[in-house]
Amino acid sequence: MHKIFYEVHSNLSREGPGNKEATKKAYLMLKDLPEKPFILDVGCGPGMQTVTLAKLSNGKITAVDNHQPFLEQLKKKAKEEGVTKQITVVNGDMKALNYENGSFDLLWCESAIFIIGFEKGLREWKKLVKTNGYLVVSELAWIQPNPPEEIKQFFAEVYPAIKTINGNLEIIKKAGYRVINHFVLPEEGWWTHYYKPIEAKLPAMKQKYKDDKEATAFLATEELEIEMFRKYSDYYGYVFYIMQKT
Repeated sequence: MHKIFYEVHSNLSREGPGNKEATKKAYLMLKDLPEKPFILDVGCGPGMQTVTLAKLSNGKITAVDNHQPFLEQLKKKAKEEGVTKQITVVNGDMKALNYENGSFDLLWCESAIFIIGFEKGLREWKKLVKTNGYLVVSELAWIQPNPPEEIKQFFAEVYPAIKTINGNLEIIKKAGYRVINHFVLPEEGWWTHYYKPIEAKLPAMKQKYKDDKEATAFLATEELEIEMFRKYSDYYGYVFYIMQKT
């Protein structure tokens, strides 16, 4: 499973839904950051948002991921975009971030906080952010009431932790943050850099692994996930939450 996952997910510009426009929109909602902020990008993947943040902030970014090929991709991209000096890549675990308390003006995590858990991530990472510093995360949520049974059942199996936007806003407040803003990622942010490139790989992969039951099952789940979004994207999406540590 590990091998087939990384084969499908290799050489993508992103490892989850998002785009440069959404990163910029969220960043521009932050007020009174230092001229060159210290930023921690958690679960950075190949780092599309890392490079965007470097350009927007002129700050120093520590980009953490546990898959070295993603970090190599980020280093290459940073060099191409002329922001190498601003970005330090670290092969590390988001569940064990070993930095001094109050090290960062901003902690950023796009479409990856689900790995540790939304509430757990907010609570554990809070200490790393300076007082009045910011945390920006994107997380899956129901964006319409009364989703159809098929998509409810799908998430009951693949991500039972999914909540409504208001449910997540309550978690943010209980974790001791002030909500600055939130917005839903447009559908295009799922397709252009994520689902379309994955979808393009699947036919050749299915042929290559046709005699491998485990790989075939994994590829079927990838196809199903994309098909669910195609059918039910009105009901769920990634939501950016912009919050301040008080």
